[in-house]
Amino acid sequence: MKFNKSIFWHRRDLRIEDNAGLFKALSNSTEVLPVFIFDRSILSKLPKRDRRVVFIHQEITKLKKQYNALGSDLLVLYGEPIELIPQLASTNSANAVFTNRDYEPYAIGRDKTIHEALQKTKIEFIGTKDHVVFEKNEVLKADGLPYTVYTPYSRKWKDYFKDHYISKYPSEDLVEKLTKRTEKQELTELIEMGFENSTLAFPEKTVLKKTLSSYNEKRDFPSQEGTSLMGIHLRFGTRSIRSLVNDSIGKSETYLNELIWRDFYQMILYHFPHSAENSFRKKYDLIEWEKNMTLFDLWCQGKTGYPIVDAGMRELNATGFMHNRVRMIVASFLTKHLLIDWRLGAAYFAEHLLDFELASNTGGWQWAAGCGCDAAPYFRIFNPYTQQQKFDKNFTYIKKWVPEFGTDEYTEAIVEHKFARERALSRYKKGLDKL
Repeated sequence: MKFNKSIFWHRRDLRIEDNAGLFKALSNSTEVLPVFIFDRSILSKLPKRDRRVVFIHQEITKLKKQYNALGSDLLVLYGEPIELIPQLASTNSANAVFTNRDYEPYAIGRDKTIHEALQKTKIEFIGTKDHVVFEKNEVLKADGLPYTVYTPYSRKWKDYFKDHYISKYPSEDLVEKLTKRTEKQELTELIEMGFENSTLAFPEKTVLKKTLSSYNEKRDFPSQEGTSLMGIHLRFGTRSIRSLVNDSIGKSETYLNELIWRDFYQMILYHFPHSAENSFRKKYDLIEWEKNMTLFDLWCQGKTGYPIVDAGMRELNATGFMHNRVRMIVASFLTKHLLIDWRLGAAYFAEHLLDFELASNTGGWQWAAGCGCDAAPYFRIFNPYTQQQKFDKNFTYIKKWVPEFGTDEYTEAIVEHKFARERALSRYKKGLDKL
């Protein structure tokens, strides 16, 4: 279907190049108006120093300049999308609103409301797959049901990939259809939305190519520059998932597998929305968690007396980033050593991680707690000392973030490892035996 005038709504896709939804809008419209909305419903729940909002603002500024260089502009608004999108479509005489699909529960509900509002005025609301390689119903078991275990899912994903992968959407080749700029619109400042600026440096979008050749050998060692740092760029779509897949093909099967994990968790969240807030394996909700907020606060501050745990938490608090291997260690420590509900840890990560994404964050925490779809068995409990010996044997990472380590100033362990392990095994068994 061809449309005279359309709106393209940028969300988790802050780029012009290789943008599936924008390509679809430009291909099917005579004219396309690009729009971004700072969603008040989301922003109102965030702390004023949230560095992710700073990142988004910086990227929107860059994106706006890109559109300006093309003789167009990005219309940037602040408010409620459920009100603003229908209003924009009406006032601009648009026949359609295009966007890229979002699979999180809040986004699904918001989009349903907008779709229903637009339907009343016979305006099309058209979603496109862009945020993942394969979405909710593309990679399924032979019986049509979703996979709940990663390994068979990844095998099917790779088989499906051979015949169904689209390596790029050349949206940048159709920019002549963008609405021509008449007058420049000033961008709403962070302070006007209640946020503070930050001097934190964000990872460059080109880091991946430097790390792929040694990714498999270095990725587990937090003192080395061995990870891609692409999480924040994937989260907000400043790089397309396809560009990362293209970079990894033939160079790092291990990195490609990590991207497949991301698709897997997005699919799980869509098919099993209860897992956003509760255990995927519902029987694990019967486990009795400790309510010791003093210990939780010490974990948050990186003052547990377990050096690799403390280093990870301090890295997170200072930078908004935590090495992936260390994420698993600190999550295991909170849920197994301290027996504190995984939801508290997931919420802390949600507030502090620059690359926070609901599906992957929830999936990772439930993996560590043993209650997820593809979880480590509950009786597998990371020994923080053994993990340190394997992955930071010279204490390089630890000394960077815990400078007092090895001195009298370093805190004593807040829980003894053997006791904690035996308590966790007993508590988990007791909870699961209730069924």
